[in-house]
Amino acid sequence: MFKKWWNYLKAWFTKKSNDVMDPEIEIEQAIQDAQRKDQQLRNQAAQVIAHRTQVAAELEDTAGDVAEAKELAKQALLRADAATKAGNAADAEKWNAAASNVAMKLQAAQNTEDMLRKQLTLADEQAQKAKQAVQANAASVQELAAKRMELLGQLQAAKMQEKVNDAMASMTATVGQGSPSLEEVENKIQARMAKASATAELDAATGDGAIAELKRSTMELQAASTLDSLRAELGLGAAPELPATTTAPDPGPPPA
Repeated sequence: MFKKWWNYLKAWFTKKSNDVMDPEIEIEQAIQDAQRKDQQLRNQAAQVIAHRTQVAAELEDTAGDVAEAKELAKQALLRADAATKAGNAADAEKWNAAASNVAMKLQAAQNTEDMLRKQLTLADEQAQKAKQAVQANAASVQELAAKRMELLGQLQAAKMQEKVNDAMASMTATVGQGSPSLEEVENKIQARMAKASATAELDAATGDGAIAELKRSTMELQAASTLDSLRAELGLGAAPELPATTTAPDPGPPPA
C-alpha cells in the first residue's frame, strides 16, 4: 500500500511540475545540456588526438635512435674487421665488443619502435573515430538548434492564439458586475429603432400626421408662387408643366 501511494505521489508531483514548467525555459535547458555534452566530447577527442600526436613523436625519436644505432654498429664492425686484417687482435676485440654493445641498444630500440608503431596504428583509429564522433555530434547540435527555433516559433504562435482566444471570449462575455454585454446593447438599440419606426407610422396615420402633411403642401404652393414671381421679374416664361401624377382619391374623413 505504501508503494502504491508513493508512486501516486510521484506521478502527481510530476504532473504538477510539468504544468508549472515554462516550455521556453525547458527548450533552453535542452540546448544547454546538448552544448555541455558536445564540449565534453570535444575535450575527450582532443585528448585522444593529442595522445596520437605524442605517440607519433616518440616513434619518430625511436626511429632516429634505431638508425643511429645501426650506423654505429656498422662502423664498429668495419673497424673490427680492419683490425683483424691488420693483425691487431686487441683493437679487433675492442671494436667487436663495441659492436655487440651497440647491437643490444639497437635491438631494444627496434623493440620500442615496433611497440610504438602498433600504438600509433591504434591511436590513428581512435583519433579518426573521435573526429567522426565530434562531427556527428556537431550536426546533431545544429539540428537541435534549428529545432529550437521551430519550437520557439510554435510557442510564440500558441501564445498569440491564446491571447486572441481570450480577446474573443471577452467580446461576448459580460464586462463586469452589472455591465451589459455587447449582445444586450445591440438588442436594446434594435428595440429603440423598432419603437421609433412604430411611432412614426402611427403619427402618419393620425390627424396630427395629416395636418403636418397639409402644412407641408401649403408651403410647397407658396414656394412655387414665389418662383413664378421671380420668373416674371426676370422675363422668363412660366415653369414647364410636369407630367401629371395620378393620385388616389381622398377617402374623406374616417367614419365616426
